[in-house]
Amino acid sequence: MQAWDKILILTGPLALPNSSFKDSRKMPIPLVHSIASWFLKKRIHHMELFLKYPNEVQMELLHQLISRAKSTEVGQKYGFADIKTYEAFAQRVPIQRYEDLQEVIERSRRGENNIFWPTPIKWFAKSSGTTGAKSKFIPVSQESLEDCHFAAGKDMLCLYLNNNPDSQLFSGKSLRLGGSKQLYKDKGTQYGDLSAILIDNMPFWAEYSSTPSNEVSLMSNWEEKMPAIIKETAKANVTSLAGVPSWMLVLLNNVLEMSGRESILEVWPNLEAYFHGGVSFAPYSKQYSKIIPNPEFRYIEVYNASEGFIAVQDRNDSKDLLLLLDYGIFYEFIPMDAFGTPTQQAIPLSEVELGINYAIIITTNAGLWRYQIGDTVRFTSTDPYRIRITGRTKHHINVFGEELIIENAEEGLKYASEATGAEIVEFTAGPVFMEDKEKGSHEWMIEFKKPPADMETFTRLLDENLQKINSDYEAKRFNNMTLNPPKVHQARPNLFYDWLKNNGKLGGQHKIPRLSNERNYIEELLQMNYS
Repeated sequence: MQAWDKILILTGPLALPNSSFKDSRKMPIPLVHSIASWFLKKRIHHMELFLKYPNEVQMELLHQLISRAKSTEVGQKYGFADIKTYEAFAQRVPIQRYEDLQEVIERSRRGENNIFWPTPIKWFAKSSGTTGAKSKFIPVSQESLEDCHFAAGKDMLCLYLNNNPDSQLFSGKSLRLGGSKQLYKDKGTQYGDLSAILIDNMPFWAEYSSTPSNEVSLMSNWEEKMPAIIKETAKANVTSLAGVPSWMLVLLNNVLEMSGRESILEVWPNLEAYFHGGVSFAPYSKQYSKIIPNPEFRYIEVYNASEGFIAVQDRNDSKDLLLLLDYGIFYEFIPMDAFGTPTQQAIPLSEVELGINYAIIITTNAGLWRYQIGDTVRFTSTDPYRIRITGRTKHHINVFGEELIIENAEEGLKYASEATGAEIVEFTAGPVFMEDKEKGSHEWMIEFKKPPADMETFTRLLDENLQKINSDYEAKRFNNMTLNPPKVHQARPNLFYDWLKNNGKLGGQHKIPRLSNERNYIEELLQMNYS
């Protein structure tokens, strides 16, 4: 996934598709809002088809993708012209990681065409490497821009407007907080954060309905960018927010500090919604409710990755995400209990079951074929297909067979925080390996906005709740059989911010690695915390 941090497909280019920037500036705000709402609400019919015939739509999409790419180098290698069934596709095309595609992606970045997709690939979304590569360069075709990222963005707003008929979203501006990388020309192609690519491909008049300006949005120095954003947005009529919860919270707290206000609604009284994603919102929810003290305020989660726009929260009262099935992405899933083993086998959407943790495999209209995206999900509904993001295939702790995933960690921390009145800013955890006769354990580094009065009680409650929600963890903790109780360190203020800064990772797309099977993150943080 890496880079959800980019809901930039808001308002402007969707609201007034046939008007000029000059004309739109002259139009009365209520009329702009009415036109935008009318245009977007019409798109509900597009979604009705895949809601009614999800598996048929997915299989038709697969055949379209195969047909489009049959004359490419990859298409000829795997005999796309002869593939008539999903079974044949799954048998011929191997499941691939980024490392497996790195060579052909590098060729494409140098300007070669028709390798894995028939139309030229001009843009590559750069995301921090979560595999063996330091950075990943995800191909972004014109088709994926138009038919996936932009189309799904329109339908996200369509769902929001249909669910909230009283919305005045387009009467003001969307404050977008994307990545802080600029576009870099490289061998005839361009690469950068996905947010930069989306901004670069929007109509020039789209900037009218977003804030800050494109110039400020694409600033690369985060510490210079922050005051510039505040300067441009403080007096704007902001009606919605879009960005990663951790970095948006930093921005909003800075807005309050500089304005001398206690509530964000005192700065932007017409603010009605926050479109968020990239990391779980759960650890931040209490802090947001304090600075946006409106029980009717709407939080809408979105699952938009560099590889494509995958899912969106389609109901106000549920955090489940509707899987988007007709936006250029064909989905397969591998049960995590078999993931990475010789017996792993991907299944199509029609065979998924509720409550099972799956790794996602995608085939896209940018030429990713059976690509292991690195995210894990759990289905909460199959009519329609709705999911919850549970973590990353590599961001978990399973050194001792405990299979602790991010979803478990966040639920355990939420329980311990609520029980002790604590508020968490950031956290990470790693294993303590067995040494000689000493048993293993988990070591946590947690930065609190409000620490618990008794850290021992907090640690005990965290441990007990993890045992309740994860039977594998419970088995390893039984009578300290394999795992000793966890160790929890209280981080000094701004520890994680400083760690990101030291590693050149300040800004929208970069996220704290929550869990790791190795000790490299926790060791660096321990050294910084106590030095």
